[in-house]
Amino acid sequence: MRLESKVALITGAANGIGYAAAEVFIKEGCHVALVDFDEETGRDKERSLNEVGAGKAVFFQGDVADRHSVDSFVSAAKEHFGKIDILINNAGITRDGMLHKLSEENFQKVIDVNLTGVFNCTQAVLPHLVENGKGKIINTSSVSGVYGNVGQTNYAAAKAAVVGMTKTWAKELGRKGINVNAVAPGFTETGMVASVPEKVIEGMKSMIPLGRLGKPEDIAKAYLYLASDDSDYVNGTVLHVDGGIMM
Repeated sequence: MRLESKVALITGAANGIGYAAAEVFIKEGCHVALVDFDEETGRDKERSLNEVGAGKAVFFQGDVADRHSVDSFVSAAKEHFGKIDILINNAGITRDGMLHKLSEENFQKVIDVNLTGVFNCTQAVLPHLVENGKGKIINTSSVSGVYGNVGQTNYAAAKAAVVGMTKTWAKELGRKGINVNAVAPGFTETGMVASVPEKVIEGMKSMIPLGRLGKPEDIAKAYLYLASDDSDYVNGTVLHVDGGIMM
């Protein structure tokens, strides 16, 4: 098993890519701290995951945009598991809108969760990784953050900044034994695209050389690679998992 005896903290773990990552990690021997704002769904997913890996999943309710909340769930996870080896900054939201219609509130909310949340969680977990002398931090960017996307000023800005933070932290933390990388998913079958009209979905597929949207498991397996010892010499990279839509 590639993550035997490891402990991972995954944000946004109640649904979509985060939940898929938790499933994959547990099957690879990992203990997982599931973090999500949605407590009801998070508790349900904790029970489901423990049917596969008894006792390996523990849910912690929290808001990544609230530093007090972050400090609380990181401390609780460390106390429960005794250590944290891996941080997956997966939590994210969208509040799309064309520039001339985008409200300041919706701009700031996306920045708070998708960017400040990554900073909050990483800074809170960092002392525990330094204590270990080794660790893996995986941040979730997006192809929107690399290439831009119509109607996503806020989301693209946050995800582009995540790339900048990833590369900065890779330079700062590499000598401490901590690898920092990012994954840039393309269009993926999650709740974020569930409301997109079928005609638009078909248009997306036509632009993807592999002819389909990504599945949460596709992204989860990229997380697995970057979290495992297989990627010990990978640092400061952005791994695109997008079916080739952007080349």
